[in-house]
Amino acid sequence: MAGSAGGAPARASHQAMREVHAWLMLLPALLLLLAFTHWPAVSTFVDSFFSTPRAGRAGVWVGVENYQVLAQDPVFWKALRNNLWFASATIPASIGLALVMALWVNERIAGRALLRMAFFTPTVLPMIAVANIWLFFYTPQYGLLEQITGALGLPSHNWLGSPSTALGAVTVVAIWKEAGFFMIFYLAALQSLNPSLREAAAIEGASRWYFFRRVQWPLLMPTTLFVLINACINAFRMVDHLFVLTRGGPNNASTLLLYHLYEVGFSFWDTAYASAITVVLVLMLAAIALFQFFVLDKRVHYK
Repeated sequence: MAGSAGGAPARASHQAMREVHAWLMLLPALLLLLAFTHWPAVSTFVDSFFSTPRAGRAGVWVGVENYQVLAQDPVFWKALRNNLWFASATIPASIGLALVMALWVNERIAGRALLRMAFFTPTVLPMIAVANIWLFFYTPQYGLLEQITGALGLPSHNWLGSPSTALGAVTVVAIWKEAGFFMIFYLAALQSLNPSLREAAAIEGASRWYFFRRVQWPLLMPTTLFVLINACINAFRMVDHLFVLTRGGPNNASTLLLYHLYEVGFSFWDTAYASAITVVLVLMLAAIALFQFFVLDKRVHYK
């Protein structure tokens, strides 16, 4: 009894030391997370209720004035519509193309390694380099696309300078850039599937399409959810190639939310209004993430 009674405090002390050791191990990561994620988010939220500081004058409390200006800003609503259109086009197209490419290079075909490298190459290129490559394609009269359309007898068109095609041209660049990145995740998931599943389906006489629809696709749903989350985030943080391709023009036809945020914050130096736009953008992404985790995640089959 005495030994048992004396061992309880020792076990409690040992457990406490383990917990302290665990928190000490987590402390560097927690400090980085707080310093570069949570604190900037809270600071931005607070700044959105103040006016922009000027030289020699600190910002003053203005309440929801910045949000009222945002609600009446036609450029913000134009950028929001553009971004929703951009997301609705890039997300399904890049994911679908990535899945097709992964299924293709997962088969035993000649030149499979070269094909995988070709599909993945756009991912490793810097976005500015990608934008410059496509700028050559879209250049009126001299670009590669113009050379092809001219050879077919089609009229010349300024793809990036026309309001009707500027956003579509930017969307194509984003899909080309992202599909190879998502392909890697699908390819890894396909290679992790049990080969006996394909053998059993072949014995049963199942077609390739039936095998994909009834076996592969349900097992790929965890990967699809992960890719979908990344695709949604990328659709609302795309800004790099706009600097090279269109700068949001013509007449804000290709302006996206993050590019509008950049212009407000760093071209017009209205940091308070930029903070309000940031808060709205973060809330939108948070709502999308919550929907994906609490609604879509329930439909995902995990092995």
